[in-house]
Amino acid sequence: MVKKQNLWFITLFSLILVLSVYYLSMKKENLDDLTVMKDSATINTVENSYLVSLRVSDDEALLKTMEELEATLNDNTKSTIEKNEAYETLKELNINKGKEMELEKLIKEKFDLNSYVKISGDKINITIASDTHSKELANKIINEVQNRYEMQKYITVKFKK
Repeated sequence: MVKKQNLWFITLFSLILVLSVYYLSMKKENLDDLTVMKDSATINTVENSYLVSLRVSDDEALLKTMEELEATLNDNTKSTIEKNEAYETLKELNINKGKEMELEKLIKEKFDLNSYVKISGDKINITIASDTHSKELANKIINEVQNRYEMQKYITVKFKK
């Protein structure tokens, strides 16, 4: 009777052997296509590193603010009014974070662009990772975002490489 360990070894070895033969028998054009796909993925990663750094710094600041507000909520020496204000601020921060993610998703779906959105009160700052700086595209993005709100918002769009 074959042991499970031996069966797994034979299965994995067979899989590696089949993949090796497949890779060696691939045509040169297919290998070049794989290399191009890898290079474009590297470019997208570099292109989005600016957006990632914006998100990380914003998330760190948001986390610090939320920790301070939660400390206020848990502090027994604080008044009910202070706790209510902290709770409302915390709630607003969570709502804004959800809206930011929703707007980033909207821009990705409608315009196929990676973006970073920051909402502060009635101001919305949008940073787009793109080589092209188009006023028409910026206006379309502003109009699309403004259509999501009943009240007038101050929306800025910035393009970064």
